[in-house]
Amino acid sequence: MTHTQTLTVIDHNRVFHGFTYVYPVVSRRAGGVSIGINLNPNNACNWQCVYCQVPNLTRGMAPTLDAAMLEHELDLFLAEIQQGDFMQTYVEHDMRVIKDIAFSGNGEPTSSKQFDIALVIVEKLRLRYQLDHAVKTRLITNGSLMHRPSVMNNISQLKQLNGEVWFKLDAGTRADIQRINQVYVNPQQHLARLKTCASLCPTYIQTCMFGWLGEAPTEDYLKAYLNCVAQVRNVIKGVYLYGVARPSYQPDATSITRLSLEQLETIAERIRALGVTVSVSE
Repeated sequence: MTHTQTLTVIDHNRVFHGFTYVYPVVSRRAGGVSIGINLNPNNACNWQCVYCQVPNLTRGMAPTLDAAMLEHELDLFLAEIQQGDFMQTYVEHDMRVIKDIAFSGNGEPTSSKQFDIALVIVEKLRLRYQLDHAVKTRLITNGSLMHRPSVMNNISQLKQLNGEVWFKLDAGTRADIQRINQVYVNPQQHLARLKTCASLCPTYIQTCMFGWLGEAPTEDYLKAYLNCVAQVRNVIKGVYLYGVARPSYQPDATSITRLSLEQLETIAERIRALGVTVSVSE
């Protein structure tokens, strides 16, 4: 399948020109075109967040990387975006700027055993196309594997590529994490991994906030979440707070209630009261 329409913030289709690994999106959080790298084309992830827009999501890890294919696709796409008419054809005028190369996709990127090779490929092509320093190399991660020495080495390598990490934190109790992310995680253990990540590379928390069964987040839920943010406020760069813009394909999708921008801003103000910078997108 090939895109024939202008990309929008609600269109994160990861199939572009028949590519396997590389896909473009217009990112509301990044504020422009994000060049996505999907290391999980098998739709496998070790988490199963209730708001995830990946259809046919399965539990598992990233498959073996075809490094030559990744390099070929990224090379072709960077050539098209710099020398062709990609921006004019697919992107609204006010979003026609490359904001990042982002490891995201259909599962947890750090589960790839060849993540280090993918970083080398990105470094090579950043140099070849002389990408501006303003173009970040981002990792969007659930942070669950941040305790592994190989992953920590990769995060250190990422920093050298004008890198930053967006680290998932959606809730502050075991029960809420299990309900939202479908995993059993000790919040303090998760915060320890976040602190490790932040010590290796600039790190932002990314939080998806929504209502449940028609009800807004409860005060107990928000207090537990804010308590977690408070514990790491001195090591993170900020929080990306966002709502549900695209349909979920997970079993509990019907339980999700979209929050208004005003509701999200009210929550953001409570985070800012902790001395943390917050960016909000509906």
